[in-house]
Amino acid sequence: MTNLKSKVALVTGSARGIGKAIAVRYGSLGARVVVNYSTDEKRALETVAEIEHAGSVAIAVRADISKVAAIDRLFAVALEKFGRIDIVVANAGVELVDQWLLISRRRI
Repeated sequence: MTNLKSKVALVTGSARGIGKAIAVRYGSLGARVVVNYSTDEKRALETVAEIEHAGSVAIAVRADISKVAAIDRLFAVALEKFGRIDIVVANAGVELVDQWLLISRRRI
């Protein structure tokens, strides 16, 4: 994996730790990145700044991914901003069992 210039990546739990490392790496490879966080906006904005410093574009979106409505909104914001999502990294440590997701009624 060396070139993600035409891709959009959404990484859950990407304000810190492994999620941040993945988001920054994808940004350094050219992907536009959706940085997801649940509480720490400051760290999320720092991640966005690192991605932008690497020469790519990123946005931070607050969404508690333990709530289906918040996940739907996260994807809707990403699609509104970038028009597509090519890569999804489900990094945040939440497990939803027997829950359906309706993502803006669009195929991604």
